[in-house]
Amino acid sequence: MSITTVGVVGSGTMGAGIAQVVAQSGFHVLLFDMNEEIVSRSLSGIMGRLERLVEKGKLSKNELEEIRKRIQTSTHLCELKSCHLVIEAASEKIGIKKEIFQKLDEHCSAETILVTNTSSFSITEIASITRRPERVAGMHFFNPVPLMPLVEVIRGVETADEIIENLVQFASGLQKVPVTCEDTPGFIVNRVARPYYNEALKIYGERLAAFDQIDRIMKKAGKFKMGPFELQDLIGIDINFSTTESVYQGFFGEGRFRPHFYQQRMMQSGKLGRKVGAGYYHYEN
Repeated sequence: MSITTVGVVGSGTMGAGIAQVVAQSGFHVLLFDMNEEIVSRSLSGIMGRLERLVEKGKLSKNELEEIRKRIQTSTHLCELKSCHLVIEAASEKIGIKKEIFQKLDEHCSAETILVTNTSSFSITEIASITRRPERVAGMHFFNPVPLMPLVEVIRGVETADEIIENLVQFASGLQKVPVTCEDTPGFIVNRVARPYYNEALKIYGERLAAFDQIDRIMKKAGKFKMGPFELQDLIGIDINFSTTESVYQGFFGEGRFRPHFYQQRMMQSGKLGRKVGAGYYHYEN
């Protein structure tokens, strides 16, 4: 199947990043969100990032204009019916995702491929809400999408082989590095990453070291680009906590994946990281 038009559902950090990369790679994009104010703000953010690339000489003004022409916005889900591929990038809540997929299944062509950008939820469960589980898969991009090269392409129990092949080719066309994986809790990256966050939270909770000390140690001794608390702030503490909960439940309460209460308290306080200006660290801009 030739993919030329891509729908993106959700214009938050991940959705906007995906839409930007897809449009930069020559595809037409229809970016959807609940109301005009949200989607317009997202489009302004995309254009602002692209304009900074022009200022740095990484993009020409003509290229910027061509990319802008390839991005359209919508507040009506039914307008995604003409898309060859729809990528859902809504809130990391299984109920919301299943509701979106049920509506997409109703509105989109029977040939449309439906994928979710979930970081940990079951692709098989999300696909089960549709009448086309063989055309449903996962594409897990990483934040920030324009900079992070890896994309996990996840196969649900009923996902057809040709759909996975199409998505691998599509990801390669975005200049990303696709890796295929099976539908297991946390897939590959988030399963490996859980101990990085969870053990850091335990060390901090036991007052063995401050969170900024832990970050410095991991960067200086382990050569990590970001420490576990900086990463939580970047990803969003609410999203990180939700992923940990999902992996923990997916492995039927296996102790090594158990969430830490302090991360839950941070989420409850509203200090969700960079996107709200405060998490473990404070951000003026």
